[in-house]
Amino acid sequence: MSHTKQTELARPKYHPAAYEFVDQALRFSRKKFGKTPEDAHVSGRQLLEGIRELALKEFGLMTIPVLRHWGITSTEDFGRIVWNMIELERMCKTDHDQLSDFCDVYDFEDAFDRDYVLDTSSAFRR
Repeated sequence: MSHTKQTELARPKYHPAAYEFVDQALRFSRKKFGKTPEDAHVSGRQLLEGIRELALKEFGLMTIPVLRHWGITSTEDFGRIVWNMIELERMCKTDHDQLSDFCDVYDFEDAFDRDYVLDTSSAFRR
């Protein structure tokens, strides 16, 4: 590994947990969209949908504060994490993939707060 890549790993722009979460979200998205090992590629939009679902599942109404703590305030930040991971050879891309695929895909307030549905069904079971 080059010295530059080692330095980037040592001092990433985003919290290290953000990189781990994106990696988990990639696996989650592959499963969600029925990807096979032969066709494991997910698009930027598919990955962002997986990120949204996994974040709500893992963090619920705390999703936005967790993401902000990691330095993430927009879908473009996820794209930058993906591009960092590609440069570090921890992810791959196709010739059709672009950072712009991640720009302004959804608003965090809408995706993580306003559209959040709290499941209270178990609280009212007998």
